[in-house]
Amino acid sequence: MKPISLATKLLTGYIKTSGKIGSVFKSVPQIASADFDYMKPSDNTTFTVGFGKAPMMPEDITKKKYYVAGYDINKPATGILDPLYAHAIWLDDNSGRGGVVFVSLDAVGLLKTDADIIKESLGDFLAESGCRSINIISTHSHASIDTMGIWGPLPRTGRSADYMTTVKEAVITAVKAAYADRRTGKLYLGRVEVPDMQKDIRTPVVFSKILTRLRFVPDDKSREIHFINFASHPETLTSENSLISADFPAYLRERIKEKTGADTIYFSGAIGGMITMSSGGKTMPEKIEGTKNLGRRLGDYALSITDEVELKANINLIKQEFFVEAENIVLMTAAQLSILHTNRYHSKEASLGYLLRTEVSYFEIGELKMLLLPGETFPEVVYGGYLSKEESATGLGPEANPDPLIEIVGDPNLLVFNLANDEIGYILPPNDFLLSEDAPYLERAKDRHGRNHYEETNSVGPKTAVKIAEVVREIMETVNRTKADNS
Repeated sequence: MKPISLATKLLTGYIKTSGKIGSVFKSVPQIASADFDYMKPSDNTTFTVGFGKAPMMPEDITKKKYYVAGYDINKPATGILDPLYAHAIWLDDNSGRGGVVFVSLDAVGLLKTDADIIKESLGDFLAESGCRSINIISTHSHASIDTMGIWGPLPRTGRSADYMTTVKEAVITAVKAAYADRRTGKLYLGRVEVPDMQKDIRTPVVFSKILTRLRFVPDDKSREIHFINFASHPETLTSENSLISADFPAYLRERIKEKTGADTIYFSGAIGGMITMSSGGKTMPEKIEGTKNLGRRLGDYALSITDEVELKANINLIKQEFFVEAENIVLMTAAQLSILHTNRYHSKEASLGYLLRTEVSYFEIGELKMLLLPGETFPEVVYGGYLSKEESATGLGPEANPDPLIEIVGDPNLLVFNLANDEIGYILPPNDFLLSEDAPYLERAKDRHGRNHYEETNSVGPKTAVKIAEVVREIMETVNRTKADNS
């Protein structure tokens, strides 16, 4: 998420006068430990896969105010550069357990409350198809329509209930289209390094340069389906833009379609910290053309992959829900004011009194291991490379941080998805988490090295990374125990 400094000013008076944040919505329920949906690998390599998409644009876009998400508040859209879509892919390993669905939204983010509403609306589809998992993942486009609420005319929400209905209907249409499109074929895993496009604008410089592609090749020689994962904020149009756009992913998908006829679904990797790209333009026309070129270049990188591995048709999965402590008084006040559409749970143990319910999912598709995370994860939380105590903002060493997720999972090639089924903001390493002493979460702090700490203001708190690592460790213990019991 991008700065909401004006939002903090608007909310400051409410915070100071309210004494405490409003009423409790929900008590904390017990969450059971999830089971690993596992089947031993076989020699089968035949998948059933389908693709669907649906436009995610309101019919009254030229008549009603819709707010551009990602940068400044209260910025009504002035036009459309390219339409927003919901894309969906159906994957089935033909094991008899049912298929799984991955949805990619051209959206800044979707809170779990809204993601769950959409999933619940697909109840009939689940019963008809035997689908065992639906995952709704946002690309995090900073030129999309506000689906969270914090980019509107604060203190009123920027989230339109009518538009959220449009989003829901687009997801339903795309998912059902993917199921109707299903075909049998082979699934290939390929990777390519993108050495010259990303940058990390917060110390330490740690990020994945790998673009990962799953390529489905149907037995009937019909069009292919490409499944792309890459780490960069879709924000190359910059804060000056007021046109609705999916940003560079639109032009990556377009490039692959033009060159091969394949349909493409795009997902963001570990993008916190901040992993971004530059269009290279100074004027808006230059930035628009630069954004298009970035998408085309990434598409060309994806199409350059030649070293592929054929995946075994075996999809195993586990989803674990859990609670994370919400210490960000600004975001919790936004929830109290119904700016954010989220459920809060009361806890006497939490410093502010509230927890948020979120989730992490782990998938195995053949030899590929995937982790779906609910926010914008700092890459060092995934890959390691933490700051030393001399370099960190707090003076704490890397021992204050959780083990990197690739170590917990035990796979250096772990594929990470951000903004999956929720958007809880930035997930930072604790030893570099610094708040303003005078106005925590209201103003960005400056550390002893002179560095600004903006991302903390858009996180739920300093304990998030540790909690997620704990949950991933519990997941992997369940995974390994299940495999041992079935060996």
